[in-house]
Amino acid sequence: MTKRIALVHAVAAAMEPISDAFGELWPEAECSNILDDSLPGDLERSGGLTPAIFGRFDVLGNYAADLGADGLLFTCSAFGDAIDAVARKASFPVLKPNEAMFEEAFGYGAEIGMLATFGPSVPSMESEFNAMAKARGSNARIRTICVPEAMAALRHGDAAAHNALLAEAAPQLAECDAVMLAQFSTSRAEQAVAARLSIPVLTSPKAAVRKLRSALQP
Repeated sequence: MTKRIALVHAVAAAMEPISDAFGELWPEAECSNILDDSLPGDLERSGGLTPAIFGRFDVLGNYAADLGADGLLFTCSAFGDAIDAVARKASFPVLKPNEAMFEEAFGYGAEIGMLATFGPSVPSMESEFNAMAKARGSNARIRTICVPEAMAALRHGDAAAHNALLAEAAPQLAECDAVMLAQFSTSRAEQAVAARLSIPVLTSPKAAVRKLRSALQP
């Protein structure tokens, strides 16, 4: 039976990577895209999650339920607590964008690197990683390199520059056991980054699709 997955995006650039991941790993799934690209700017202006943003995420969760979604995946990395609130209310699996990737990373060792392009998302992602590690009794540590110029290039339509900038930064994490590409939009640089490293490179879209498929089609 076909499963419907609702995908909530805060940047249009996240849509292609997750579509590609579903196409490769779970083409039978029916994906419904929901985009609110005003969220990143509102988060930056407010300096953090506000009651209004929590309310908007509640609306997004209800909309996914109205769609008849069997699962809900948020592709925006900076809204962890708001996504948790949606998950507590939902009757179907709700995934944060990076939780599946973090789970996979724990299997590679204690020194985990992360390449990010959107600075405001980094504190919440590192907090989520550390909380997950503590809950698992893991001594894993995260080291993040943020390359905001790559996001700027992508917003101007220059994906090649985006990928090149991330690849250029990647060797700074060469001593780690694995490197994660933080945002869904950064996953397009997977091959360029992997070419500069001899360690595993993990992406959130592929990890999320694997986790959702395992939950809904065991």
